[in-house]
Amino acid sequence: MLFMTIYTWEPGQRSELLKRRIDKGMELRDGVKVLGEWTDLCGGRGFMLLESSDSKALIGATMAWSDFMKIEAVRVIETTEIMKPAKKSKGTKK
Repeated sequence: MLFMTIYTWEPGQRSELLKRRIDKGMELRDGVKVLGEWTDLCGGRGFMLLESSDSKALIGATMAWSDFMKIEAVRVIETTEIMKPAKKSKGTKK
């Protein structure tokens, strides 16, 4: 399963957050793979695409940072996967 995480932090937390990330890395659990990460150029927000079939591992990965930031995890699917059934049903209509 794919999850898009959106994480936000307060401006005053930036230095401590960077220090922790440099010192400890991302603190991911086994069963969670990072597929990509992006940072909002205006600051205070980032996005990470994660893959995991273990919801407990995903929760553990986000909880490791919950003392510094608000984290939203949204289950996502590639648009091409959604389009497959739509294309099939279009072909069967009369």
